[in-house]
Amino acid sequence: MSNEKYEKGLAIRTQVLGEAYVNRSIQNADDFSKPLQELVTEYCWGHVWGREGLSLKERSMINLAMISALNRPHELKLHIRGALRNGLSREQIREILLQVGIYCGVPAAVDSFRIAREAFAEAEAEAQS
Repeated sequence: MSNEKYEKGLAIRTQVLGEAYVNRSIQNADDFSKPLQELVTEYCWGHVWGREGLSLKERSMINLAMISALNRPHELKLHIRGALRNGLSREQIREILLQVGIYCGVPAAVDSFRIAREAFAEAEAEAQS
């Protein structure tokens, strides 16, 4: 698939989530999942993340809160790593997750803190290799 929004989305998705993850997601797509990868890349990343009005850092902050509230640990870990790439500090991520605890419940915050620690460790290991 190739169009302007898809290409823009692919560039932003790669910048935020990392080239290895994005390439793996697209290459591992089969006939069943390929349309989802195209949809996510074009609409999520190209149309929404590519809009003006919020920085990538601000979008990451919003995503962390929403994904934590929705209890989606795989996506949360992925977006914590993306938030670090977008310039959020561990302290800012901690504050977002504390906010989740107050407004979405302590179990959501506990799980989110656990996932954040795993994501931080993976990011550190990747940076050292």
